[in-house]
Amino acid sequence: MSGGLLIAGTTSDAGKSVVTAGICRWLVRQGVKVAPFKAQNMSLNSFVTREGAEIGRAQAMQAQAARIEPTALMNPVLLKPGSDRSSQVVLMGKPVGEMSARGYHGGRQEALLGTVLDCLAELRGTYDAVICEGAGSPAEINLRRTDIVNMGIARNARLPVLVVGDIDRGGVFASFFGTVALLSREDQELVAGFLVNKFRGDVSLLEPGLDMLRDLTGRPSYGVLPFRHGLGIDEEDGLRVSLRGSVRESAVSSPAGEDILRVAVCAIPLMSNFTDVDALAAEPGVVVRFVDRPEELTDADLVVIPGTRGTVKALEWLRERGLAEALRRRAAEGRPVLGICGGFQILGEHIDDDVESRRGRVEGLGLLPVRVRFAREKTLTRPVGEALGEHVEGYEIHHGVADVRGGDPFLDGCRVGAVWGTHWHGSLESDGFRRAFLREVAAAAGRRFVPAAGTSFAALREEQLDRLGDLIEEHADTDALWRLIESGAPSGLPFIPPGAPA
Repeated sequence: MSGGLLIAGTTSDAGKSVVTAGICRWLVRQGVKVAPFKAQNMSLNSFVTREGAEIGRAQAMQAQAARIEPTALMNPVLLKPGSDRSSQVVLMGKPVGEMSARGYHGGRQEALLGTVLDCLAELRGTYDAVICEGAGSPAEINLRRTDIVNMGIARNARLPVLVVGDIDRGGVFASFFGTVALLSREDQELVAGFLVNKFRGDVSLLEPGLDMLRDLTGRPSYGVLPFRHGLGIDEEDGLRVSLRGSVRESAVSSPAGEDILRVAVCAIPLMSNFTDVDALAAEPGVVVRFVDRPEELTDADLVVIPGTRGTVKALEWLRERGLAEALRRRAAEGRPVLGICGGFQILGEHIDDDVESRRGRVEGLGLLPVRVRFAREKTLTRPVGEALGEHVEGYEIHHGVADVRGGDPFLDGCRVGAVWGTHWHGSLESDGFRRAFLREVAAAAGRRFVPAAGTSFAALREEQLDRLGDLIEEHADTDALWRLIESGAPSGLPFIPPGAPA
């Protein structure tokens, strides 16, 4: 068997990533050797594979769902936005330069089709099935000519396509119909059917609409997935919270000690790898929220400055909003602050940047004795070490090179009082280290918080992935889904006018 399937969506954030992960987990539980694939990903949430390649975190999560090690083959093209008009292009895990959207879609993207198809062919030659994820919508008619991630790859690799729609947004039937009707006849021949996502209520009330959709398009629905809280793991497109003081969606249990800990994450521009705080949110009694005003730091026991693709821009944003001064006051009062990657660089004395912002020397917040110089070569590593007496693993993705000139050692960075800084993403997923760090934070914050002894972030992640597999197994037509993966789109699917414009 060398089966395949492309999961497309009516919109961004329709649920393509989690559906792809759910199908991978369902298949591997059936004994199928399966791999995920996304030809081109636009995301600031990335991960470093064991061979030192940078890929989207969603594909790393999907590989975990498939119980395999992630590789660059699973996400050959990664675009990391640096502004509204340009992105860093990462090819086969390595950065190859900055490019404007016009330049990329004007020819560069189409030239990458061969690389993308070679990666997919290699995966299909190794695995029983490859579950591919599309991007945005396949009906983005302005971009169809150069498409290598939706119908472009489906056509070239003869992949059947399943379209996912988020019914919680409303208008899902019109979105399903319109998606098919805006595709060319050749593209429509590969669209096998639909999958409804995030449904709340009685499914029997939805069935007349599904029947009418089948009559209109000649295509069945492959299932209705119910709405479930806490399934949006390792997302690409944004936060799962609004920034106006909302508590991050997480399964917050009662604290083991007498107090809770409040964590405020500064929602800086071009925020990257905000998934670093997921492990904090998983701790019983820890409440994590994203903030953008200085007054929202007042009751926080820990403030986190996360990574960013625009360190200098984020520093200016902190100053403009009064958050920089609030952070300085916290440090002077001995109240905890943690900077990760770009956040670590912001806490230093100054930044010499002729690579990312090209602004030259810029003064930092001066809370850590660190000087940062941006190198053209990107650091992509999977470090292992020890901190606070505990084993720690992480990954690094940065151009900034830190010259640490004092303080107490802390991973690859340093600590001064209650201010910590490190380039290591993912360090808080190491359970012993996370608990030791939270004990330090609680002591500095004067809170009677005690980390729960049995919390395993890896086990919680596995539980989430199993829940995704359960959704597919219990609410999708798995027999029909298996036939689709194994045999491709059925023949004779009708054309829905008007089709793609000439």
